[in-house]
Amino acid sequence: QVQLVESGGGLVQAGGSLRLSCGASGDVTRINNMAWYRQAPGKQRELVATITSDGSTNYADSLKGRFTISRDKGKSMVYLEMNNLKPEDTGVYYCNCKWMMWDYWGQGTQVTVSS
Repeated sequence: QVQLVESGGGLVQAGGSLRLSCGASGDVTRINNMAWYRQAPGKQRELVATITSDGSTNYADSLKGRFTISRDKGKSMVYLEMNNLKPEDTGVYYCNCKWMMWDYWGQGTQVTVSS
């Protein structure tokens, strides 16, 4: 099993940037893909970006060019660099990993973008 802990959320003005971090602990050698999801108030959780164990990335179409996912396997970390933030980016951001056949989630970190 693994545990995921996110950090880096906060309040930022529109146009600003934030970098989210997620640290994995436990049996990290069996982690495959990692991802970031987000959930805005009153909406369903949605995929933001994924990164495979070999570093291939995929993004939600609406976020391409503003968000960048990266991974440091040696440190069992995954990051989400968010630029030119908009009020509609407000929500709770969750780290996710695929461990063998199971999904694991962090507790989430709040991102609030003010206009």
